[in-house]
Amino acid sequence: MLSLAGNLLAEVSLPKLIVACILLIVLPGLMLGATPLIASMWIASVSAKLSAVLSGLWPILVLLGLAIVGWFGGRTVFRLAEGSFWSLNALVVQPGYALSRETLRHVVEGLLPADASKATKASVRAALAAGAGLVVGAIGLSVAALAWPATRWSAGLTDLVTPQRLLLPTVANAAVIIAAYFGLAGLTWGVADAVTPQPGDLRSFHQPRTGGRRWRVAHVSDLHVVGERYGFRIESGRAGVRGNERLRSVLARLDAIHAAHPLDAVIVTGDLTDAGRSTEWAELFDALARYPALSGLIVALPGNHDVNVIDRANPARLDLPTSPKKRLRQLRTLSALEALQGPRVRIVDRTTGRLGDSLSDALKPHIDDIRTFADRGRPRRPPALAQLWLSLFPMVRPPDSPDGLGVIVLNSNAETHFSFTNALGIVSAEQVSALETAMRQYPHAYWIVGLHHHPVEYPKPAKALSERIGTALINGSWFVRRLQRIADRCVVMHGHRHVDWIGECGGLLIVSAPSPVMESVERTETYFYIHTLEADQDLRLQLLEPERIDVSDFDSVTC
Repeated sequence: MLSLAGNLLAEVSLPKLIVACILLIVLPGLMLGATPLIASMWIASVSAKLSAVLSGLWPILVLLGLAIVGWFGGRTVFRLAEGSFWSLNALVVQPGYALSRETLRHVVEGLLPADASKATKASVRAALAAGAGLVVGAIGLSVAALAWPATRWSAGLTDLVTPQRLLLPTVANAAVIIAAYFGLAGLTWGVADAVTPQPGDLRSFHQPRTGGRRWRVAHVSDLHVVGERYGFRIESGRAGVRGNERLRSVLARLDAIHAAHPLDAVIVTGDLTDAGRSTEWAELFDALARYPALSGLIVALPGNHDVNVIDRANPARLDLPTSPKKRLRQLRTLSALEALQGPRVRIVDRTTGRLGDSLSDALKPHIDDIRTFADRGRPRRPPALAQLWLSLFPMVRPPDSPDGLGVIVLNSNAETHFSFTNALGIVSAEQVSALETAMRQYPHAYWIVGLHHHPVEYPKPAKALSERIGTALINGSWFVRRLQRIADRCVVMHGHRHVDWIGECGGLLIVSAPSPVMESVERTETYFYIHTLEADQDLRLQLLEPERIDVSDFDSVTC
C-alpha cells in the first residue's frame, strides 16, 4: 500500500484526481448534507399549495409516479442504488472495519497459547469481529456527535437571500450523516461477522464409496497471461516468472490428464489475463488452440485484472466514471468468454424465471453495437451496452441430467476506477437471485458456484494487512449466508488471493485455488488441483482428497 501511495503521488494525474474527487466525493457529500435543507424548503413553500389544489389526489399522484419509475426503470435504479451502497461500504466502512478487526486479531491471537483448540480460536475471532464493530461504531458516532452542534436540518425561502450561511450547516449535515452511517454500518458489520459461523479448515476429506456418482474437476485460477513474449506480470515484478511458458505447461499437463482419465470440467476462476489487453487474450487463445478437447471443458469467469486494471504500466492511474475504457475491457472479456464457452453456458431469463438463451445467442443482437463501440471507443454508446455486462451474469452450464453436476459462474468484480479499489469484490443481489432461480430449475442437481473473490477470510494470519483491506468481497458474509441454504448441494470455488486453502463455513464447502503462474520463479514448481466430487448416500455433495498436479517451466517442452 505504501508503494501504491508513492506511485499515486509521483505518477497520478492531479487534475484528473481533483475532478474525480469533486465528482465522486465532494458533490455527493454536499448534496447529501443539503438534502434536508432543500426538502424543508420544498415542504414549507410548495406542499401546502399543491395539497390545497389537488386535495385528495396528491397521494394518488405520488403513488402513480413511483409506479411509473418502478415499471420503466426499477431494475436500473435498483442496480444503481445497490452499487452506490456497496461502493460506499468499500471506500469507507470496510477498510476501517477490516483495519480494526485485523489489528485486534494480530494482537490478541499472538497472546493465545500455541495449543489452543480450533474452537477456541474461532470463538476469539468472532468476539474480536464484534469488538472491531464496537470500535468503528464508537468512532463514527463520536464524529457525528462532534459535528452535531453545527448542523441545521430545516431552512426557509428567506435563507436563499444569504445562501453562504447554509454552507457550514450543509458540510456539518453531511459529516453527521456519513459518520453516523459509518458507525452504525461498522457495528452491524461486526455483529454480522460475529454471528456468522466462523470459517475453518476442512477437517477431513470424504472417503469414496462404491457406486457413488463422481465428477472430476480441474480448478485453476489467476493465469495472468501477458501479451509480450518475455513480459513481467503486474504483481510479481522481476521476482516472478516471465512470459507464458508456465501457462503452456499447465495446459499440457491438463490435456495429458484428460486423455488418460477424462475430466468433467475445467473451472478457471478469473484473472485469465494480467490487464485485460487484447494482446493478452490473443496469447491465451493461441495457447489453447493446441488443445481443442480441453477447450471444450472450460468454464471461466472474469477477475479484477481482466476488467478493473486501468494501465498495467502505471498502477497509480485512474479513470473517470465517464471513461469508455472500462466498458471496452468488459466487452472484450464478454467476447472472450463467448469464444470459450458461448454455446455451452446459458443466461437466466429474469422475465420467465428460467434459463434462457445461450451466451452466444444473448450476444447476437448486440454484436454490431459492440463492434462499433470497440472501433470508435467513444463515451456515447447505445444504452443497451451499458446494462449488457450486468445482465449476462450469472452464466450457467446446466447439469447433463436432473441429478448431474452444473456450474454457475458469477461476476464478483466491484465497479471501481482506481488501483486502491480495483481488487475489491461485490456479488449483487440480482446475481444471487438468478443463481437461486437456476438451482430451482434443477432441484436434484449438484452445483459448483464459481467467483473470483474469496467469500470468507481464511482462519490464518495474512501476509500483509492490505490483503484483508484491498481484496475482500465486501458483502461476503451476506453471500455466504444466502448460499448456506443450499450448502448440501454445492461447493464454492474461487481464486484471487493465490492461496491454497480448502475449508468450510457453516457447512458450505469453499475451495481456493493457488495460481500456477504468479508464485513461480525460475526452476521452481507450482501446482494446481484436480478435485473429485461425489454425491454421498445422503445426497450431499462431498469432496474427496484432491490430486495435486505439479508443473514447471519445462513441462511444455517435455510433454
